[in-house]
Amino acid sequence: MSQFLSSLESEIQSRGLLPRGAKVLVAVSGGVDSLVLLHALHLLAGKHGWKIFVAHFNHQLRGRASDADEKLVRRAAAVLKLPIAVESAEVKAFAQKSKFSIEMAARKLRHEFFARTAKQQKSSIVALAHHADDQVELFFLRVLRGAGGEGLAGMKWRSPSPVEHKLTLVRPLLACTKAGLRAFARESKIRFREDATNTSADFLRNRIRHELIPLLQTSYQPGLAKTILRLMEIVGAESDFVGEAAQQWLSGRGRASAQNKSQSLLTSTATIEKHSFASLSVAVQRKVVQRQLLALGVAADFELIEPLRKTPDHWVSVRAGWSVARDGAGKVRLQEQFEAQFQADELAFTLQGRAGQVELGGKEICWRLTPAKKFVRPQSQTGGEVFDADQIGNELILRHWRAGDRFQPLGLPSPVKLQDLFVNAKIPRARRHELVVATTRTGEIFWVEGLRMSERFKLTAATRCQLVWKWS
Repeated sequence: MSQFLSSLESEIQSRGLLPRGAKVLVAVSGGVDSLVLLHALHLLAGKHGWKIFVAHFNHQLRGRASDADEKLVRRAAAVLKLPIAVESAEVKAFAQKSKFSIEMAARKLRHEFFARTAKQQKSSIVALAHHADDQVELFFLRVLRGAGGEGLAGMKWRSPSPVEHKLTLVRPLLACTKAGLRAFARESKIRFREDATNTSADFLRNRIRHELIPLLQTSYQPGLAKTILRLMEIVGAESDFVGEAAQQWLSGRGRASAQNKSQSLLTSTATIEKHSFASLSVAVQRKVVQRQLLALGVAADFELIEPLRKTPDHWVSVRAGWSVARDGAGKVRLQEQFEAQFQADELAFTLQGRAGQVELGGKEICWRLTPAKKFVRPQSQTGGEVFDADQIGNELILRHWRAGDRFQPLGLPSPVKLQDLFVNAKIPRARRHELVVATTRTGEIFWVEGLRMSERFKLTAATRCQLVWKWS
């Protein structure tokens, strides 16, 4: 037996991925990863009594290339004398109809196919060909998207199907590198197809694979993959523990047990009641809020979780007509609410002297005029901006967002609707009506709370006087 097969068999057994005599549905795309997995499991099947079935889903996204993938998978199944199930769907049309991204639409249709096929074959296990390189790429992809510990932990060796919780997905190749898979394919003369889209720079994942990771390996850490995989293992274990502590607190069972595991995890100060929401560590508070949001069918990102965690009884809009809030006991509620109204507050003022401060709706703004002796574009900072004072003028207006407002953020070629910017920035509907904007005397917006500064009023080499603008 080759070293590759021996290592794969060891991982499968030590992690309990495939019990003896299991019926295993192997998802095969036509690429090297899935065809290596199919051949390897087929070679090990006799020893462990596994019954192998092949499943191929044709996404119809690459025309003749997709059909060629299907043809190759059918041929591989025939050579190995394995039963095969094939299904195809127009993913692009489904994505447009369902308002999903192509990636999400393909994933949904593919997993629904796996679930149906597994049920027909009376199998409870689907084997997927994700490998170590996929894990590393996924780590950086999620870092760039701002994922938390659960996301940075990456894919698990086994997890429930996203469409059928009784169906288990296993990933036997997670310890195998792409190079190792290709080497086994060469040695075993396994035919496979390359997906041309894997080299396209149009996709962020491909740029991470072909540009970012090689740069980090060459210039910073030659053992990058090993380091990242170890980090994901550590982050995953810690995330699992926080999730377990949150679930124990939510269910009201085993709280003492969770506290014994880590006193600092569940208790922040001795003056707060031992098991109150406020006494939980920040990590557990976030997880408690997140789990309740998911149970309510609400997408739980950091921008929603954090204001709920910090402030009880503060309603945050999550979709048209619906808002969520957390009470003092930590319970998250979802209820229908009337649309927030535009606020009519307005304050006109003049920049007199060299400095001053104004206030609108609880937002305090301090301003200062300073000469621009040398052109240096300031770094972005929380709670502060610097504008070209001569472009803005001395007469300013503070007010709240109004229907039809347009604004040109730094980097955009022309003004766009504030409504669209708020949606893209995922600012909750109710919060938008609380935000303060600042305009010139003629009504042109130069600052919007929570968005990047205006392109029209940025500092340039021609700037002679700066308006330093800070808010709290």
